[in-house]
Amino acid sequence: MIKQLSRARLIWIVALLVLAALVLYRCTSRGDAEPDFQTAPVTRGNVVSKVSTSGSLQAVVTVDVGSQVSGRILDLYADFNSPVKKGERIAKIDPALFDAAVVQAQANVQASKANVTKLTVTAEDAERQAKRAEDVFGQRLISETERDNAVATARAARAAVDQANGQLAQARASLSQAETNLRYTDILSPTDGVVISRAVNKGQTVAASLQAPVIFTIAQDLRAMEVHTNVAESDIGRLKKDMRVTFTVDAYPGEPFRGSIRDIRNAPQVVQNVVTYDAVIDVANPDLKLKPGMTATVSVVTDRRRDVLAVPNAALRFRPDGAPAGGAAAAAAAGAPGAGQRQRGQGGENGGKWRHDREDGAAGEDGGPPPVVKRTLYVLVDDKPVAREVTTGITDGRLTEITGGDLKEGELVITGAAGQQGQQGQRGGGQNRPAGPRIL
Repeated sequence: MIKQLSRARLIWIVALLVLAALVLYRCTSRGDAEPDFQTAPVTRGNVVSKVSTSGSLQAVVTVDVGSQVSGRILDLYADFNSPVKKGERIAKIDPALFDAAVVQAQANVQASKANVTKLTVTAEDAERQAKRAEDVFGQRLISETERDNAVATARAARAAVDQANGQLAQARASLSQAETNLRYTDILSPTDGVVISRAVNKGQTVAASLQAPVIFTIAQDLRAMEVHTNVAESDIGRLKKDMRVTFTVDAYPGEPFRGSIRDIRNAPQVVQNVVTYDAVIDVANPDLKLKPGMTATVSVVTDRRRDVLAVPNAALRFRPDGAPAGGAAAAAAAGAPGAGQRQRGQGGENGGKWRHDREDGAAGEDGGPPPVVKRTLYVLVDDKPVAREVTTGITDGRLTEITGGDLKEGELVITGAAGQQGQQGQRGGGQNRPAGPRIL
């Protein structure tokens, strides 16, 4: 019995040793095996390159209507969304103080006129006395001193008249100013349009000091609007005047609106070291669906290729372990897919010249054909990665156009490998922005 137990225990020990050897062999052989590759076929289709950004809708002409005088709002004749005409009264400031100022200015004018009349009579009398003194002095009946005193008195009287005329002019100017301030108590619309904002209420006091208080904001015509967008400096060179634009707003999801680029402004906007430029888009708004301040998600198609070979962008970023760091592979790993990437010629960073690689491999001169980027990707052949050099065109953020090279439709390009996903994320991160909906 004891022998049978010992034999059974020995059999179990041998079985466990064999099982452990098999597990060790499988682990060792799996470590030596080729990695599992993730692939995607080379397809033929359409590639659309576009710039996506956001902006806000505004009226083409917006006027802030303020008050040039201080006072209490006596009445309001317009409200939100009220249509107004140029010259129409839209608000009234209490005119009581300004009426009193006009009456006072009128009284000052009357007093100045009376003073001028009085001094004119005095001056005329003094001139007569001076002329008489001259005649009498000629007969040697008065002294020279008396004659001089009479002449001086006449000149002083005439100067007093001139001073009174100046005071009359000042009084008339004060009257004109008072009358103008009284007219300013009527707030008039400076243009035809629609009131989009009202900043005061009836009975509120407004104070016009260094800056006129805003009472209304009037949009001249909401049937013609514009979108102001913030375009990144890396994309601004792809936009041109009169390019067609498609955008959506949250108020009407799924309904596209169209416009065209009117202007690309040169003034940079820098926020947290990010430089953007304002591209102004003209938009027709015949149904008045679009309202000022709405956020617009804008898409501008900058280029389009139809029925071309295309590969996923991940295939252009993939590098197998042990791939050479130099040449086209390194350039592809460091840069984003898409046309326009430039390579340095020989001669150093400062002394060398830029050159563009064309499809035939020759260096393009300035003003020659547009540059074509040379890239390296890997095709799965007999379960092994084989490098292929290709030239790329435009990209839509997901697929990149293949314009040249030894690549055929249906071949499997490698987009990743087991154990390399973290590396691919580091190599490809930040190179391609996520694409929005493709516009075909």
